[in-house]
Amino acid sequence: MKSAKSPATPTEPPQHARSSCGAPDGDKSQAGRNPRKHQQILDGARRVFTEMGFDAASMNDITRAAGVSKGTVYVYFANKEELFEALVDDERSKLFANLYRTLRNKTDADEDAQVVASTEELRETLIAFGCALSEQLCSEPVVRAQRTVIAVAARMPSLGKRFFDKGPLRGHQILVDYLKAASASGLLTTPDIELAAFQLFELFIAGILRARLFCHASDPPSRDEISHIVTSGVDMFLAAYGT
Repeated sequence: MKSAKSPATPTEPPQHARSSCGAPDGDKSQAGRNPRKHQQILDGARRVFTEMGFDAASMNDITRAAGVSKGTVYVYFANKEELFEALVDDERSKLFANLYRTLRNKTDADEDAQVVASTEELRETLIAFGCALSEQLCSEPVVRAQRTVIAVAARMPSLGKRFFDKGPLRGHQILVDYLKAASASGLLTTPDIELAAFQLFELFIAGILRARLFCHASDPPSRDEISHIVTSGVDMFLAAYGT
């Protein structure tokens, strides 16, 4: 998703659009339960934001791309900002659900899963997770989404905060839970698990994510490059905190 240079004020539905769909909140909620129509609008918005950027895109553009009426769009989304946030949530859930399950399954499925069996298992799991995470973060769709959020966050801080809370911070907590399980198993020793998780994340993306965000690298890194960076980072992490 490209970001345009000129700022835009939040987009509110015109009065006629509000009255045409003008349902009370309860009716709006009921209408918004049609998942196919909801996805149809998101798919149209994805194409528009990708081609035009957030600032240049209008609700009229999204309406045409989605093939629905303007009234229908406003039944589901109050404005462009709300639609963009829903699109980011949709992209994130598709890309990262299976990724985080790698660690979550090892920490919250049942009581026995709280135990990380060995240093070898810990190392292999962190490398597999780090490689998958770095590959996703450096992929073209995710890089575009990050650039767009960064571009609008200064004038829409609530959007930036929600993006961080639902994405990076949620993933961070899942990693923290796994590291706590490894620590409880006697495989890690660190005075600050929260900080250690942030440090490990930075080792996963060392030298590659920011290069993508700022267009220094036009193409995603290869799997071999990611594997080399992540493996080196995990080994450094375990050398510092492993037992």
